Amino acid sequence: MKVTGYAYSWDVLEPGFVERARELGVDEVAVALTYHGTRAATPSSEDRTSVIAPHAAIYRPVREEAWQGQELRPSTADWVAQPDSGGDAVRLLNTVGVPAAAWIVLTHNSRLGTAFPQYTVQNCFGESYPWALCPAQPAVREYAATLTAEAVAGLELSSVILEACGPLGAVHQHQHEKTDGVWAPAVARLLSICSCAACAEGWDGLDAATVRDQLRAEVRRLLDTGDLSVTEDRLPASVKDIVLAGRQRATDALRAAVLAVLEPGTRIVLHGALDPWVTGALPGLTPKAADDVATVVLFNWVPGQGSVDAVAAARAALPANVAIGSYITTVAANPVPDIEAYVTGLGQAGTTELHLYHLGLAGPGRRPDLLAATAAAHREP
Repeated sequence: MKVTGYAYSWDVLEPGFVERARELGVDEVAVALTYHGTRAATPSSEDRTSVIAPHAAIYRPVREEAWQGQELRPSTADWVAQPDSGGDAVRLLNTVGVPAAAWIVLTHNSRLGTAFPQYTVQNCFGESYPWALCPAQPAVREYAATLTAEAVAGLELSSVILEACGPLGAVHQHQHEKTDGVWAPAVARLLSICSCAACAEGWDGLDAATVRDQLRAEVRRLLDTGDLSVTEDRLPASVKDIVLAGRQRATDALRAAVLAVLEPGTRIVLHGALDPWVTGALPGLTPKAADDVATVVLFNWVPGQGSVDAVAAARAALPANVAIGSYITTVAANPVPDIEAYVTGLGQAGTTELHLYHLGLAGPGRRPDLLAATAAAHREP
């Protein structure tokens, strides 16, 4: 398996990072060139314990001429000393012969969503999700395309990795999240359906007000039952098919806008999910997605047979020329008991790329897991 290790720009620029990456033997380091707000631990740093990024930003210079006429534009990352920390990180990796990928987060931006709620996902109750820019909005697609073009400009990159290249939904990071365990899976899915004006225009033949009423009624019914395990709703299949088709058209349009600004032949890696209703950092794949990318990366955070089965299902569903990546973590609160065996099982099920989270967050205490995962991946054919 090919191994891609993820990192923030400040991780790469820390003394000793390059040496640790080379010792680890990763085949590629994915540098976050655009990213959402975060507080990131820096366990390998000698002079700090974390970096606080209070909002989403691009880790490249923001050129005024590139953003002329656009309402949506990224913020600079003034919490890092280097004005082009992302570019500096990529160039450093290039200098020492470590391939560098661009890690680009597209629709997850709480600062822009708060300032421009008209461009966010809006649920059937009329509530907007400020962390979630809606792909059906032309302004969002224009923003994502320019963001991508500016992120990769002038850099030598082995891949471009797209995260949140589609809709985010009701369940995602937002301040101190207090929704865990409240909504059944079916409720979360219904609350993740955007019903903004742009999305409603894509509901061919459906009255938008009627659909919103149906969604609200079904959410209320499911909440009133108190069943936190329910995964299916009672919306008419015809309604769900049309709503999903509209969402997928918007997602395809977003991806097309982003890909249009990249050089022909750029290796594209897409974070996604087989379930078309999934929203978030790895949103549901559309029927056309596999035609545009070299690799689809699945969220295999939780070890076990379910993740292995998901890889096997993806291998059966996707064309043979599309590689399958497994996104796994070495920084979970509960470490994988036998990460070597887990990676081996993912490989046997059809994984050909291991996407390893996270080279900066995993400090000395998690170094053995990083080494074990990488070694197991490189043993797989």
